[in-house]
Amino acid sequence: MAKKKRPPILLRPGKGRKYDMGAMRAVFKADGAETGRRYSISEWWLEPNTPGPGAHSHEGEDDVFYVIEGTAHFLIGRRWINAPRGSFVCAPAGVTHDFANRTKKKVGILNFSIPGGFEDHMPAIVKWFKANR
Repeated sequence: MAKKKRPPILLRPGKGRKYDMGAMRAVFKADGAETGRRYSISEWWLEPNTPGPGAHSHEGEDDVFYVIEGTAHFLIGRRWINAPRGSFVCAPAGVTHDFANRTKKKVGILNFSIPGGFEDHMPAIVKWFKANR
């Protein structure tokens, strides 16, 4: 039986599935439904002096980050690091991590979740942020 081919994806700037969490916003560019659950790709935008999602880990997926604007701050394990634009950070499955913007300028982070499926949790995450921040 032949595998069904996935169609190409093209999104213009600013397009994608948006999740607003106050001073933090995620825009999913490709997710499990489009990638055969292989990965998901999202942009995360943090306004100045904005904490991230909080320290957490994913047992079954790697979180890969690339800073596309500003200087992000990442918690990897127990250590916070500064990551200016162009920085690459990988939090392998099971490693505690977080990100934040501790600067006076907007920060943008491109995130790859491997394998995909993380986006399934986004409606509950948005609901939590509305209730708790």
